[in-house]
Amino acid sequence: MTDDAALDSAPATVLVIDDDDSTRYLLASWLRRGGHTVIEAVDGAQGLALMAAQHTPPEVALIDVRLPDMSGFEVCERIKSAPGTAGLPVIHVSACAITPEHHAEGLRRGADAYLDQPIDRDELLATVTASLRYARVRRRAERLADRLTTLNRTTLDVYRAIGFHSFTAAATGGAAALMSCAASAVFLSPQGQAVHSQVAGPGETPRSLPAGADLLKQLAAPLGSATGAVIVRVRRARWKALLPDDHLDGDVAVVLARTQAGRPPTCLAIPADAVRGTEDEELFQQLAHACALSLEALRSYNDEHSLALALQRTFLPARLPVVPGLDLAFRYRPASDHAEIGGDFYEALETASGTLLAIGDVAGHSLAAATVMGEIRHALRAYGVEGHAPHQVLDRLENLMAYSQPGITVTMCLILVEPGGRRIQVANAGHIPPLLLGPDGEAAFLHEHGPLLGLGVAHPPSTPHETAPGTRLVLITDGLVEERSRDLDDSLADFLSAAARGPADPEALCDALLLAFGEDRDDDIALLTARLG
Repeated sequence: MTDDAALDSAPATVLVIDDDDSTRYLLASWLRRGGHTVIEAVDGAQGLALMAAQHTPPEVALIDVRLPDMSGFEVCERIKSAPGTAGLPVIHVSACAITPEHHAEGLRRGADAYLDQPIDRDELLATVTASLRYARVRRRAERLADRLTTLNRTTLDVYRAIGFHSFTAAATGGAAALMSCAASAVFLSPQGQAVHSQVAGPGETPRSLPAGADLLKQLAAPLGSATGAVIVRVRRARWKALLPDDHLDGDVAVVLARTQAGRPPTCLAIPADAVRGTEDEELFQQLAHACALSLEALRSYNDEHSLALALQRTFLPARLPVVPGLDLAFRYRPASDHAEIGGDFYEALETASGTLLAIGDVAGHSLAAATVMGEIRHALRAYGVEGHAPHQVLDRLENLMAYSQPGITVTMCLILVEPGGRRIQVANAGHIPPLLLGPDGEAAFLHEHGPLLGLGVAHPPSTPHETAPGTRLVLITDGLVEERSRDLDDSLADFLSAAARGPADPEALCDALLLAFGEDRDDDIALLTARLG
């Protein structure tokens, strides 16, 4: 790693354009003795062609004002107008164009300095060094601005990652983009699995593989138990011993970062020669620190979400009652591993009046919605066991919510299957209508419904429906059929057709409906089916 000030004054490749052989030889000799590499041209066209042909363009151009094919001023303008050489310092030299007017024109048309002949050797070398220093500082500032933009973009990418896979891709790819080289990384997933990620270079697709359980512990030795970030150099032999399959094939610079004591660190690695100064070290460490913060937040979210889902599932029945003459099946599917938990619920309860089936949805997606769902479901069971009719259960739940959950709304559909299964009573508080599938192939939604729970409005009496043996009931929450880009009536029509063609067995029917409608949903799904008689 080198000092920036020393780099700014280091020798460079200099282009000398002069049609006078002796003058060109003298200037080139002085520059070479000063440590510079010199490219020589006899006119403007040759000089511009040499610049274009160089894999690495020269860093300074020394141009005579009077050239045989074009003026040095015009050569300068062409250099300054090309994006790849716009920042190249141009120094004019002349033995005849030496008036203040000539100086002014040269500087106005893009030159960075103007020297009159005869030129003093020390003045020439000092002018070249000063021009280099200024250009390099400017380029470094521009590069730093670009890299800070890349760091900011990568930080945003790792912070908004919604899963560990997208986090590893953003972090490893971001390291390659920031440091302009291949990169590797080792992280411990929220599930406790060490993962080795690597990318061939900026813009390439990262790939990840499982890693040894103790790999991070071995890598973390330089950091100890401290928090923060540290960058260390690891010799090739040591790195290959730790990660034999890694694509970095030399000494590596490894940055380790930890934001909470006791946690395994994040580990980012790049070729050691990609870290060329303190600026590179600081940017690399900032990226690692951002990755550590993001991964810690991802771990915390994963822990909290797992606990919330576990709590939510305790509110739902683990099994349904066994009732002679009534076949029941249910399914519950959370939206995704990264969505907030919701308030969908279902219930089947034996009462003195028959079997009470229920399905509902508390408004909102949060732990609060899940806890309200738990309270509502337990109250539903209590009121159902007391033998109240479905609409009377809704009225009692309405009173409970006004007292304990004001401002919360709930949709709920209750169906009482009377003993023998020849008649049902339906009370619907603003929920998706239940689907009745007759044994003769007829299918219809039962659209009778009342107001949502939580509005403080009385509920209409339950609606009776006669049912024949073999009749099936399907109760769902809106997560199964509701799509933002589609009319709900169209979705319900498709659902009715699929259910009517579906298997007679309730378990098989649940599976078929979930397969047809339950994939890639952004809402929880609850599904309850029953076959009567």
